[in-house]
Amino acid sequence: MVIRYHQALAIQVQQTTACNALHSAEQRCCRWLLVTRDRVGSDDIKLTHEFLAVMLGVRRPTVTIIAGTLEKAGLLSNGQRGIINIADRKGLEKASCECYSSVKANFARLLPEIPATG
Repeated sequence: MVIRYHQALAIQVQQTTACNALHSAEQRCCRWLLVTRDRVGSDDIKLTHEFLAVMLGVRRPTVTIIAGTLEKAGLLSNGQRGIINIADRKGLEKASCECYSSVKANFARLLPEIPATG
């Protein structure tokens, strides 16, 4: 199981590296929000635009623009300051690049005994 986890994690690192080089900040933001949602198990994610900007390697105003676009599309809803709410998970998956579903499928294939979230 440890070897399979290591393999799944290595695939995730490689996929994330390619994603950061090839996909738009908006697609990467969607992917990052989905991954975070899977880890915390809630559609309400305690997260500031500043922190998300650091994670995406962009300026904070870029995250504000992306969040506004996703909000207008109905994928996110305006919550409290410092909390991002996912309003439409399926829509967010469609707006994300294929990297999210690829990594998730690899984890499910390699570690079927760990329940998938989402």
